[in-house]
Parts: sequence; structure tokens; C-alpha cells
Amino acid sequence: MEKSELKAFLDEKFYEYNQPVFIENDPVLIPHLFDKKEDIEISGLLTATIAWGNRASILKNSQRMMKEMGYFPHEFIMNASKNELTAFDNFVHRTFNGTDAIFFILSLKNIYENHNGLEAIFNKGYKKTDSLAGALAYFRSVFLEIPHLQRSEKHLSNVEKNASCKRLCMFLRWMVRDDNRGVDFGLWKKIPTSALMLPLDIHTGNISRMLGLLERKQNDWKAVEEVTATLRSFDENDPVKYDFSLFGLGVNNAI
Repeated sequence: MEKSELKAFLDEKFYEYNQPVFIENDPVLIPHLFDKKEDIEISGLLTATIAWGNRASILKNSQRMMKEMGYFPHEFIMNASKNELTAFDNFVHRTFNGTDAIFFILSLKNIYENHNGLEAIFNKGYKKTDSLAGALAYFRSVFLEIPHLQRSEKHLSNVEKNASCKRLCMFLRWMVRDDNRGVDFGLWKKIPTSALMLPLDIHTGNISRMLGLLERKQNDWKAVEEVTATLRSFDENDPVKYDFSLFGLGVNNAI
């Protein structure tokens, strides 16, 4: 397929999959339950953190987290007592357990109390390095600054160790992209859409290789950089819009 034909094909799929009906069976459904900025951010990060495995299970367990917080996630993380946190003792999503959930809640409290919130941290990391990789690394360092068990660190991908950071890149897509199509939120204005990186997983990786967008075999950060650079040649201002195309094609076995 010629480059112009491939771009036209991906653009067509972007418009097909980037619409509100897409939300119904996707993790982005959870932050769409909320209107308050902080609730959207917090629910989005927690949902993205457990967004691997069966999609129905992701939605079920994300809903459970929101229910345990009374569907007021920002208020809960800021004010929950030790007794209220015990509601998460038996929480499990694959390898993410109650200990991890409580640590995430306490770390988010630290972020909103002492660092002006999630947006401020990502903005600061991006400003310091002028790169999304720098923003991801800075966020991870702040998130882990409170006492925690070593086991919980595996749930925060480390870009400095060449991880693809798929779930965090997906979360950032939700927060930053603003195309008024009803899926992504566009709440954060200081990280440009052009700086976003593709949320690379087995689906988007396989489809990218089939279409000739990616040569690297591993789904790591180097692969993220390679495929996103290719997508920027199609749309330099919004390369990650093609996440809809690639993920949709993979999930729906469309090619």
C-alpha cells in the first residue's frame, strides 16, 4: 500500500472508531462517569493502571474501585480514614491487589496535597525535558516518593528501563487530546497533542507491523518512538489519533 493510500485508510478508520459508541466497552467509559476535573483525572489514572487483560474484567473492577470511593474519587482520596481504606483490602485485578490500590490512593493524596495534582506533575516533567518520556519519568519519581512496598512499583511502567508505558500513554491521550468527538477529554492544555506517544500493546504492535509502520520486534519504548515517528509523518500535530485506527483494527480483526 502506498503511503498516501495507507494514510487515507488509517484516517477512515480513525473516524469510524473515534466516536462515543466506542466508549461503551472501553476503559475510557469510567472517567466519562464524572464531570469534575479531578474526578476524571483520578478515575482515569486508576482505570488505566488496571487496563490489561479481559476488557469486561477491567470495567467491572474499575467500577468497583469507583463504588468503594462512593463515586467521589477526589473527595475520597483526600479525606478517607484508615478504616475507609480497608474497603480495598480484598481488591484484586490480576496482580494488582488491595495493597497496591491503597498505595495508589495515598500517593494520589500526596500528589493533590503537595504537588498541585496530576496535571501539574505531568506538565512540570514535560516542561523540564520537552519530551513525553521525561514527563513519564518525572511522574513515576513523584508517585513513588511516599513509603511503599517494592511490589507496587511494577504497576508504574518505567520509561527509563525502556518500558512501552502503554497504559500511561493511553491515560495521557485521554487527558490531552481534544477533537470534540466525545471520547478523549482534552482537559490538559500545556502538553501539546503533537507530543503524545502511541499506547503500544500487542494489538497496536501487531497491526503496526502488518501495515509496515513498525519494524522493531519488541513492544518497548524504542518501538513506541519508531511507530509514533511514522505516524507523525501522516499527521504531525496529532499522531496518536491513529491509536483509534490501530486498536480498532486489532480488536475487530479487520485486517
